[in-house]
Amino acid sequence: MATVETEHLRLIPCNSEILKAAIKGNDSIAQKLGVTIQDNWTEFGVGALQYSLDKLTENEDEKDWWTYFPIHKKDNRLIGSGGYKGKPTSDGTVELGYEIAPAYRNKGLATEMTKGLIENAFKNSSVKTIIAHTLGFENPSTKVLLKCGFEKVEEINDPDDGLIWKWELRNKNGTTNQ
Repeated sequence: MATVETEHLRLIPCNSEILKAAIKGNDSIAQKLGVTIQDNWTEFGVGALQYSLDKLTENEDEKDWWTYFPIHKKDNRLIGSGGYKGKPTSDGTVELGYEIAPAYRNKGLATEMTKGLIENAFKNSSVKTIIAHTLGFENPSTKVLLKCGFEKVEEINDPDDGLIWKWELRNKNGTTNQ
C-alpha cells in the first residue's frame, strides 16, 4: 500500500491493523502510527472506520480503496480522514470523501488532501470519473471540490439527509485534472 505524499501531508492508506487500532482509540492509533492525535480528528467516527474494516475483510481487492489518514508532516499529527468508498466500479467511477479536524481547517489542507486522493485515483488506469457528494448548499466541502475542478452534476433528495449535491471530475485523456 503506497502512502500518498503532498506538500504538507502524508496520506497513510489504512490496512486492517491500522483500522483496528483507530477503532480501539486515540492512544492505540497514536502508538500504531507513531504520531500524535489531534482532538476531534474525526466527525465520521468509529462507525465509518468499522465499515471500512468490514469491507477490507470481505474483499482483499478493496485494499487501497478505503480509508486514508492525513498526517500533518510538520506536526506529525493525525488531523482527519479521507479516502474512497470502495474500488472503481465497472464503468471506472470511484467516490471520495474527506474531513479535517476543526483546528486545521481553513488552511488549504482539505483541498491538498483531496488533490492527493484525486492524483492517486487517476494513477489507476481503470478510473475514469471521481464523484463526491455534499449537502445541498454552498459550504466548505463544495469550495474544496470546486478548487479541485469538480462540477456539480446532480441534485438528489435523500430521505435521510435532504438535498444532496453530486459532484464529478472526469479524467481527461489519462491526465489528472489539477
